[in-house]
Amino acid sequence: MTKVPNLSISPEKVFFVIAKSRQAESSAAGLDREADNGDDAPEDHSARTDRAELIGFIRDLNEDEQIDLVTLTWLGRGDGAIGNWGELRAEASRAHNNRTASYLVGTPMLADYLEEALSEFGLSFEDFEEPL
Repeated sequence: MTKVPNLSISPEKVFFVIAKSRQAESSAAGLDREADNGDDAPEDHSARTDRAELIGFIRDLNEDEQIDLVTLTWLGRGDGAIGNWGELRAEASRAHNNRTASYLVGTPMLADYLEEALSEFGLSFEDFEEPL
């Protein structure tokens, strides 16, 4: 069995990114539907707010947390396996720069990739979500 690596970022922070990413995608999808229906000047404030909040949150993470978030994204996308986490993380470390937040928020299916990666750590978004 593959040893699960230690993360610098807490699962709670990753789940927050997943939730905010889904909100931003949902807001953007709503805007697309409004534009397709011919509505004039759709209100995109909520989409911009969700995206800006997510970018700000990621920027506020320390460098190790940002690197883990990129590594998790790549893992969930299938660019590597949990067994070669160290190599994948080293590549994310080399690629790290001040545009990491924009890169991540601009990644299509970010929430799905992160959720898939966390499942390899035995963690589930459903377990994290608070009952209503």
